[in-house]
Amino acid sequence: MIDLTKMKAPGWQRVVGELTSHAPDDRTFLAKLTAVVGQVSGARQAVLFGVENPSGAEAELEPRPLLIWTPTGGIEAPNAAEIDSAHDVLSATRSAASSGQTRVFGIEPPDGIYEDQGQGYVVAGCVPQPQGTPANAPTQVIALSLEQRSKQALQTTLALIEVLLGYSHGHALAQALRRTQSTTAALDLATRLIGAINQSPGFKGASIQLANDLSRQLSLDRVAIGWVKGVGKSSGVIRVVAISDTEQIDRRMDMVRALEGAMDECLDQEQAVMHPAPDEREDVLLSQAITHEHRKLASSDASLRVASVPLRDGDEVVGVVTVERAGEESPLDVRVVEWLQAAMDLVTPVMKVRRSDDRFLATRAWGSTVKAGAWFVGPKHTVWKLVGILLLALILTVTFVKLPYKVDAPFELQSRAQRVVSAPFAGVIERLGEGVAKGGEINKGDLLIQMRTTEVALAMEQAIAQRIQAQARADAAMEAGDTFERTQAEAEVRGLIARIDQLNYNLERAQIRAPIDGVIVDGELERRIGSTIELGEAMMVIAQLQDLEFVGRVDDRDISYVREGMSGALARKSRPGERIPITVDRVVPLGRPEEGANVFEIRGSIDFDAMDPELADDFRASLRPGMEGTAKLETGDHSIAWILSRRIRDTLRMWLWF
Repeated sequence: MIDLTKMKAPGWQRVVGELTSHAPDDRTFLAKLTAVVGQVSGARQAVLFGVENPSGAEAELEPRPLLIWTPTGGIEAPNAAEIDSAHDVLSATRSAASSGQTRVFGIEPPDGIYEDQGQGYVVAGCVPQPQGTPANAPTQVIALSLEQRSKQALQTTLALIEVLLGYSHGHALAQALRRTQSTTAALDLATRLIGAINQSPGFKGASIQLANDLSRQLSLDRVAIGWVKGVGKSSGVIRVVAISDTEQIDRRMDMVRALEGAMDECLDQEQAVMHPAPDEREDVLLSQAITHEHRKLASSDASLRVASVPLRDGDEVVGVVTVERAGEESPLDVRVVEWLQAAMDLVTPVMKVRRSDDRFLATRAWGSTVKAGAWFVGPKHTVWKLVGILLLALILTVTFVKLPYKVDAPFELQSRAQRVVSAPFAGVIERLGEGVAKGGEINKGDLLIQMRTTEVALAMEQAIAQRIQAQARADAAMEAGDTFERTQAEAEVRGLIARIDQLNYNLERAQIRAPIDGVIVDGELERRIGSTIELGEAMMVIAQLQDLEFVGRVDDRDISYVREGMSGALARKSRPGERIPITVDRVVPLGRPEEGANVFEIRGSIDFDAMDPELADDFRASLRPGMEGTAKLETGDHSIAWILSRRIRDTLRMWLWF
């Protein structure tokens, strides 16, 4: 027996171990697969292509190089100029992508004379896609440039290539298993967190409980939770609301400011951020994230690792969780960050509900409005879109919608039939008639005031005696023929007769009677009985309540819009909720100053006929002279913009006029 153990082994254990080892993502696995296939096949060069349209015609396929492997240089960035026999390689790649099978093409010599002495082969093999891959997903093709070899050796090489390409199924299963395990672990963590959150009182208590539980479950040194104040990422400002093992938060502390800076950095990028950043082979997005603020936060300890994950509710980022762990044996790696992100995606909706429950009613109503608006105009810049729509609607409304323009006029009710009772002569009030008092109703002819007549009667008797004496002198002068004495005596008699007539007239007017039916609206004479009054002095005012008119005062700036016959309504100060229809009867064409403004007086009647009979009777009974309020006169329909800008336009016209 001959011992052949010293023969060189092909090293398949190393190859299998390389392909079955953990790869964080598809790009890393494809890079390893390309390198292994190139090494095992002894290729001069291996190029990984991505083909965007594997189901179309060959002319439509555009392979895009993703990476290049060479025996001496290893994995390199793609460069079309460095691809050997680029035309043949691209043709083989298109053929393999179209057929879905491994294709082999010989490279012909440049002169085409010695066909049996070619320059080698191009082998293009499709990387199998796992089940469930979308039909439009790009296809990966590995193209190998091989040296010239026999057909038997080429067949063996093809078999090895197809076996190695089949390891992509194992990678897909490993990735699916890893995702399942991560999802299960995240779901289990989220379930425990949600259970603890629901037992906490209020949003603050729930935030503290969440921070403490995360710190304990993931063995972290510190967990901070930040929440966005405001609507949307563009207008929101993040604030730290809870820190693990901390009851009170002082935002003046440098540590809190550094945490909020790191949270802002995560919020701006809307993705997880990790410092130190992982290698690109572990996670492309995390490796390319900006980490300036996270680096500042971790500057106090060289072994400190910091990561932040956004709290997402659908497409909206409502907060950020920042976690820290120091030490060489830190578990804060890409797997933990992915696990944390998955758990937070499940916990965030619950935290958002707790936050909403703690807000004031007006704030909750505003949030509901914005949420409903997001369904209508989209989730991005919802508030600005709604404001724009409202402004557009407002502009269209004020421009095209017309409303009645009403002129305001303060008014006072007055009686059309109103009489002033004055003193017929200078004298003394002896007594008042029965029922005569302010507010009392009287009828025409009723006794109002009885003037004292004693002085008048005495003056009457004196005047009569003087007239008899003067008449006697006149008769005597006539008998004596004294013409001058007679003339003087007759003149004195005529004067005394006039005096007697005046006294008789005063005696007749000593009883002052009501000139009309009505109500005494002014005059309190009970306290003046026995006092002297002068001739013509006003003693009381009598008005009829059934015939009232309004007397309004219209500003000089609005009088041009007021016309006789114009309708409107008035409201009394005593009953501001009631509207009484009116009609303008006349406009007094003379302005008068009042309270620093020039006003014009208008008079009008109350349209009881335009009202319901029962309401008209109620209003007639409740209206009184002297009542005040505001009248609004309808001048016609105008646009809202015209109504709102009329005063401004008139003022500008006066200022700019020259």
